[in-house]
Amino acid sequence: MARLLAGQPAIAALAVFVPLTIVWTWPLLLHLQTAVLGQIGDNVYFIWLIRWVQESLARGQLSVTVPTLNYPEGWSLAYTEMTPTMVLTALPFSWVAGPTFAYNAAVMLSFPLSGWAAFAWARRHTAGLIAPLIAGVIFGFSPLRFSHALAGHLNLLGTAWIPWFFLGLSDVLGLRRWSWGPILRTAAFFILIAWTSQYLLYMTSILAIVYVIGYLLCVDASPVRSRVFWGRLISAGLLSVPLVLVSLLPYVALARQGSLPERPLGYVRTYSASITDFFLPSTTHFAWGRWVGEHFNRDLWIEATLYLGAAALILSIAAYLWRKINLAGPRQTSLLVLFAAAAIVLAMGTDVHWLSRPVEVRVPGLGGDSFPLVLPGYFLFRFLPFYSAMRVAMRYGVFALLAVSVLAAIGADTILGRVGRAVRPWAGMLILSLVVIDFLPRPQPLAAVSPRPVDLWLADHPGAGAVVQLPISQSQDQEQIYYTLFHHRPFVGGFFNAFPPPQYVRITPALETFPSPSSVETLKDLNVEYAIVDGEEYPELLQGGTPLGLEFEIALEGQLVYRVVP
Repeated sequence: MARLLAGQPAIAALAVFVPLTIVWTWPLLLHLQTAVLGQIGDNVYFIWLIRWVQESLARGQLSVTVPTLNYPEGWSLAYTEMTPTMVLTALPFSWVAGPTFAYNAAVMLSFPLSGWAAFAWARRHTAGLIAPLIAGVIFGFSPLRFSHALAGHLNLLGTAWIPWFFLGLSDVLGLRRWSWGPILRTAAFFILIAWTSQYLLYMTSILAIVYVIGYLLCVDASPVRSRVFWGRLISAGLLSVPLVLVSLLPYVALARQGSLPERPLGYVRTYSASITDFFLPSTTHFAWGRWVGEHFNRDLWIEATLYLGAAALILSIAAYLWRKINLAGPRQTSLLVLFAAAAIVLAMGTDVHWLSRPVEVRVPGLGGDSFPLVLPGYFLFRFLPFYSAMRVAMRYGVFALLAVSVLAAIGADTILGRVGRAVRPWAGMLILSLVVIDFLPRPQPLAAVSPRPVDLWLADHPGAGAVVQLPISQSQDQEQIYYTLFHHRPFVGGFFNAFPPPQYVRITPALETFPSPSSVETLKDLNVEYAIVDGEEYPELLQGGTPLGLEFEIALEGQLVYRVVP
């Protein structure tokens, strides 16, 4: 069996990554059509998006604008991530068993796909099978990726293309003669990144520049004067430009309308990674996760779970210390270290933080005022176009994780090369087991995905009039978009965790006064037929009150249904 796996790397990778995926997401495999991993959040938005794309394709009317959300103004999908690549990955599963099953399938596939990509890069610099498998486990099954799976960030789970892009870029840089294969692969995977996440696209673009500079500094500076060298790089870029630009067009259109304003510096600072985030184990770890959550500030744990792994870091240090004798060589090893360091610094955002608090210093002679220790991210925020539209610099952590995963594989390979052949397989399995144990999460809760009774009631009362959820702040909830799959009515809300569309800004002051006469008039102006009211937020209505201009219809599990009288 060992010889078979050694000769069939794809089978070997699947033999490791598929069981780990089942363990990491357990018991999701038993509830693929009815539940999601973690809690209800962005996941139900992506479930809606998968079904909306499926139905739009069936009608031949696919558009970036959804006329039935943020009704009657409409809502652009570009207000948040559209992630066409991940949606298209899920779409065949949706045709078979529905959008919830499709979403879960895409989430689960992202683990082995990401692991396989890092596995492929690590194989370039190592011998044998165990070392690249270690890279695949570190990258594909990291707490970083698992936290985004729990949060339902389908777009940010599309990390499989990143290793392939940098592997292709490495090949382009190292070419001794012209070859279209690496150029086309690099362009193709850059396009896939662009169609997966605008966050990952922007960050990949910046770190690709870092990688090229690092290659010239650490590996080989001689091609810098070569026209062929720059021609290869420019060709890869130009080949990707048309489709990358297409992916950008909806966001650029919103920016021109002023609908994608800059984020305030104070808001962005909050999402700057602390140095400690890279060393604190995940709060989901089966053994010490709860202890970490109890003793450290993990309020932003979803984004701040950047743990690189104790085993991975030790192996990476070994790779660097033994860089002169490992298969990657001192130059490639130094390049990976530089790449990891750059990604860590960029993930630290605008200024230095420690344990989720900004580190500030007092300068004598300046009145005792304290100042933050600014980082390169601050200047990128200030001067680089559209950089200030990004909310979470912590997401650069995935690139640091990638570099560390390859370094760890190099380190493991070097260690295994220094032990006897008889012991080597057992030593390899021990190292791989330590990496798995270092990341292993405890079973996480599942959240049932289903409509409310009020949504099914609305489905039995078809009509052209719109629906609004009150208080108006609840119309931002992702669940509200999901519920439209069942009642099939235009919905006045529809944005969440994103830039508010102009209509929402305009109507919110009036609807916040509900059930005032002015709020009811606003509902009429919006062609609202039914107002769904959370009774707990309006106890006077829960006790039987009916505002002027409305007719009470029914109460279902605390949701009061009022018909707006024309």
